[in-house]
Amino acid sequence: MRTNIIGGLTVVVLAAVAGVATAQQPAPARAVEPVAREAFVAHRVDRLTSADANGDGSVSADELRAVRQARRAEKTGSAFDRLDTDRDGMISRAEFDARATARAERGPRAHRGDHARPARAERAARGPVDIAEARAKATEQFDRLDTDRDGVLSAAERQAGREAMREHRRDRMERRAARASEQSPQAPASE
Repeated sequence: MRTNIIGGLTVVVLAAVAGVATAQQPAPARAVEPVAREAFVAHRVDRLTSADANGDGSVSADELRAVRQARRAEKTGSAFDRLDTDRDGMISRAEFDARATARAERGPRAHRGDHARPARAERAARGPVDIAEARAKATEQFDRLDTDRDGVLSAAERQAGREAMREHRRDRMERRAARASEQSPQAPASE
């Protein structure tokens, strides 16, 4: 019994280490090709459509939860596979240490902060995601990004859109931080 618990905990820790290590690898350079409106919208809507288990045109919190759990299980399996370099179905001390050493050489992981959790709670409070609304919003987003109105997003238009989104997120995070500091109880002034 104790061996099973220790073994289970070891797998969880190894999966976490592997996930961190994978997250730290830089994304490979890729050519940025122009994107047509249909491909842009489809890319944003396809994940929702595949998550709509009952086919009612909306994705409920339960459906999203099921998709997240499946994705998490898939990542855990692939994390184990990355650690098990000799493919013997077990992770040896040498394999574990090699991964930990590689992780340590990359340096500390960037801190995401606690802002991700409130956003998820806010999304859950809004209710199911309507796929038709998501499609309409994606189309509006494309039209906003397509500054030359040629029906295709160039690399420059996509870059400008990313920069605008970064600025928008930065502003939103600053507003949230200001709101949080206003709502937190003030410490009494010391004399």
